[in-house]
Amino acid sequence: MEAMKDIGALARIERVLAAALAAAEAPDGPPLLAAAMRHAVFPGGARIRPRLCLAVARACGAEPASEAWALAEAAAAAIELMHCASLVHDDLPCFDDAASRRGRPAVHRAFGEPLAVLAGDALIVLGFETLLRAAAAPARQVALMVILGRSVGAPFGIAAGQAWECETEIDLAHYQRAKTGALFAAATTAGAAAAGAAPEAWRALGERLGEAYQVADDLRDMVGSAEELGKPIGRDLALGRPSAALQLGIPGAVRRLQGLADAAMAAVPAGPGAADLRALIGQEAERLLPKELACRAA
Repeated sequence: MEAMKDIGALARIERVLAAALAAAEAPDGPPLLAAAMRHAVFPGGARIRPRLCLAVARACGAEPASEAWALAEAAAAAIELMHCASLVHDDLPCFDDAASRRGRPAVHRAFGEPLAVLAGDALIVLGFETLLRAAAAPARQVALMVILGRSVGAPFGIAAGQAWECETEIDLAHYQRAKTGALFAAATTAGAAAAGAAPEAWRALGERLGEAYQVADDLRDMVGSAEELGKPIGRDLALGRPSAALQLGIPGAVRRLQGLADAAMAAVPAGPGAADLRALIGQEAERLLPKELACRAA
């Protein structure tokens, strides 16, 4: 289960993402759009979604240099492109109006709102193109396209997650499941589908991890720092966004995060790589909830 932690996995993800962005560029294409797309994708964050996709693919038997592994890499890159697109749109003035992302100006601050909207849209399309360009069995490719489409659109994808913010009454669990959990569930089910395994057996793992990441993000938005996160803090409170930290309180949100991490480990299907994957999830949970945050919560 090295795919979630080794530098080689990150290098492979960056390589596939770079190839995808290069395929979207041309000498006679609009250079500012290409620059805005690159600004959104590089340098990246933790790349946890594509790393998770590759980890599940390997747990399901995909080996590097195989056709299944190449398809898993394409799926991992597609999911990360969708994630980057969602960040571009999320930062827009009509949503969070965030000035920075990953320690740099948000795309709309660097390139203007029109190009930010177009860059986000183009990254979504590029995600599907990246999957279609992969050499793979058509049945697996179709299954992955369906997984990716459902994770982005309505009624339960990231677009729906953003749309919940426009409702007058918001169910926190539904909101978090769509806004964050959808792409995590896509990562786990896509990794399994690329390897030829049953994808639905891996959905619960992705959903639990996704919700855990959102709860952690809610906590950091309340008690973290802009320098640590690379983006403004306090936006949930300022904009009236749903937040586990606001709804449950800091101690309650910490307990919720710990419970979700335990539930994610329990959701790993039985198999040769199950123990290693559970151990890695435990390590990631510790990263999400540093000791100092747990102490502050207490």
